[in-house]
Amino acid sequence: MFYSVRGTLIHMEPGFAVVECGGVGYKCQTTVNTQRSIKLNSEVILYTHLNVREDAMELFGFAGQSELTTFRTLIGVSGVGPKMALSILSELSPEQVAMAVASGDVKSLTRASGVGPKLAQRIILELKDKMKGLATSEISVDMGGSVIADTGNIPKAVAALAVLGYSSADVTPVLSKLDPTLTVEQLIAQTLRRMGR
Repeated sequence: MFYSVRGTLIHMEPGFAVVECGGVGYKCQTTVNTQRSIKLNSEVILYTHLNVREDAMELFGFAGQSELTTFRTLIGVSGVGPKMALSILSELSPEQVAMAVASGDVKSLTRASGVGPKLAQRIILELKDKMKGLATSEISVDMGGSVIADTGNIPKAVAALAVLGYSSADVTPVLSKLDPTLTVEQLIAQTLRRMGR
């Protein structure tokens, strides 16, 4: 329903920010990482997700689209609600979430408040299942037909970006232009930057 809100950031408290748009203040529940990147009394844009429950309507806002995409991916996991997803994204960046899932890193996910080892394992299991369709053959040629490295960190970056909701067709043309000797996290960060996310 709401794609984004753009206006003046008029108030912030732990866990939420209020953006005034056309005289209306929109309370957006958000992450620590988003709050660090926005400033009071300045113009901001938050990419939003509206969560409708029987007893409430809650608006969640994020400074970047990759954080919103990761939030939506996380709440698709059984047992992970919006509050838990916010907790995870307050502790980890979208790139770190993707890396944790791709590498099976339970310890990183359990750094988030309220996430125990069992829930972390479920997140990894369910999100890794979404990546199983990515065969190496899908990522060895980019959209222009040029061959990219199908070994090393490129396939890992493609798999990790899949956790964030990006298809190999979206990210392969960007990854093909990057230095394949970069770390997986650097490849993910540069790909998201170049895609304007």
